[in-house]
Amino acid sequence: MDALIASYGDTSSDSESDSQLPVAVSDNRSPPATLLPPPPIDLLNPPNTIGTFDRNTTSRIRNFPHIEGNYALHVYIPVFIPSERKKELGQFLKKAATLVPGLHVVDIDVPLLMLLKDEEKLIQAALGREFHISLGRTVPIRVHQIDSVVAMLRQKLQFQKRYLIDFNKWEVFVNDDKTRTFLSVENTAGGLAEITKQIQAVNEVYKLHNLPEFYKDPRPHISVAWAVGDISQSLKRVVEGEMKIHMNVGVLPTRSMFTCKFSNIVCKIGNKTYNICGSQGQ
Repeated sequence: MDALIASYGDTSSDSESDSQLPVAVSDNRSPPATLLPPPPIDLLNPPNTIGTFDRNTTSRIRNFPHIEGNYALHVYIPVFIPSERKKELGQFLKKAATLVPGLHVVDIDVPLLMLLKDEEKLIQAALGREFHISLGRTVPIRVHQIDSVVAMLRQKLQFQKRYLIDFNKWEVFVNDDKTRTFLSVENTAGGLAEITKQIQAVNEVYKLHNLPEFYKDPRPHISVAWAVGDISQSLKRVVEGEMKIHMNVGVLPTRSMFTCKFSNIVCKIGNKTYNICGSQGQ
């Protein structure tokens, strides 16, 4: 990879503009120089900088403009769905994908419709990964802020007791600029108070670094599928239909869909991950 980058020169300084390769000038004494082919598009975005190059795909869209020297900051609680609950969740994803064909597996460009014929593959691709409860907005920070942000997060969050997180509600969220809709599982009961306090602690660190705070009324959740644009109304009808089915069979809509243990808080900056804390025994 380094050799390939060297062949084309360093393109990372201006990933948003077209590459300007020097034009070779020939004379009668030597044959014309051959220009190198265009570099692979992945080279235009170093892995530790903010955002990804928009290649006219459905998911590779920047959340904010790329500026050289900025790194994406994300603070979150890792979540894994218990194996025994994946099948039930997968059944609803199959139904949602059939009724809303534009749904994709979260974070990647795989449409859920492509996975419907193989239930095991659907469950593994859509539900067998690490999910995140965000404790702060994903924002750009400068390199000189990294050590300070990590140190302050560890100071404020170093002692965290164990608790259980109950996920008990399908919900639909739309991002701020209405470019994506997310099918999510929300936490509205067990663990909500603890997560809210952790969000407040992260907000304090953000404020000290002049970073935008989290939403005023945070709603902790994990997102399991997404679609381009604002299709929240269509997706909400699917979610409401599912709730009616459970109510008709006498199942409360606030029942726990699955429960997981709080384990730790992670801070990801660029492509580097920092462990902020681990849970403490009671």
